Amino acid sequence: MLEMNRASNISRKKKGCHLVHKEIVGQLPELKNFKIGMANVFLQHTSASLMINENYDSDVQKDMEMGLNKIVPETFPYIHTAEGPDDMPGHLKSGIVGVSLNIPITNGKLNLGTWQGIYLCEHRNSGGSRRVVVTLQGQTK
Repeated sequence: MLEMNRASNISRKKKGCHLVHKEIVGQLPELKNFKIGMANVFLQHTSASLMINENYDSDVQKDMEMGLNKIVPETFPYIHTAEGPDDMPGHLKSGIVGVSLNIPITNGKLNLGTWQGIYLCEHRNSGGSRRVVVTLQGQTK
């Protein structure tokens, strides 16, 4: 059984949902050594989130952002506003969507569906780079 853990940064993104699959996998050269296993991708932030969704049509990214803004509007009278009007909505969206993904590994690749990709959803108007910790566990080739 092989186990490894790597922390890396996802480059700064504007507010919205962004396909970061290649950016994350590109920082995992060890992935190719796994025959079968699991990958846990964990985001170390409370105003952004991770999701798996369709990676073919870029309209999905726009619709996800519009839907999240409808569910969690910035105009609600939040109490926690010390870091700006987009902070508390960011925390709520992060809590709803989540900050962790578990993805099976098969023959050195993340075993996602044909149209699936990993997204970072940036919920702040001006978020910085985002730190991700990836843990790989499984059998080697």
